[in-house]
Amino acid sequence: QVQLVEPGGGLVQAGGSLRLSCAASENIGRFNKMAWYRQGPGKQRESVATITIDGRTNYVDSVKGRFTISRDNAKNTVYLEMLSLKSDDTAVYYCYANVRFSDYWGQGTQVTVSS
Repeated sequence: QVQLVEPGGGLVQAGGSLRLSCAASENIGRFNKMAWYRQGPGKQRESVATITIDGRTNYVDSVKGRFTISRDNAKNTVYLEMLSLKSDDTAVYYCYANVRFSDYWGQGTQVTVSS
């Protein structure tokens, strides 16, 4: 059973920045894919950014140019660097991993952007 732990999150002013981290209980170098999802108030959960085992990344249009996903295999950690935050970015952010064809989720961390 893979565990994903997401410390961080918090309150930030619009235009500010924040970095989320997700620490895995296993060697992420063997994870097929890791991603960050988010669910805003009254919204469905959406994929924000993904990174594959070979380092390919993909982003939802609304965060392109502002968010960056990266992984540090030595630390078994994936990051989401968020710049130029907007009120629409307010959501619970979830770390996700696909490992050996199974899906795993973190507990979620709240990000609130004040305008």
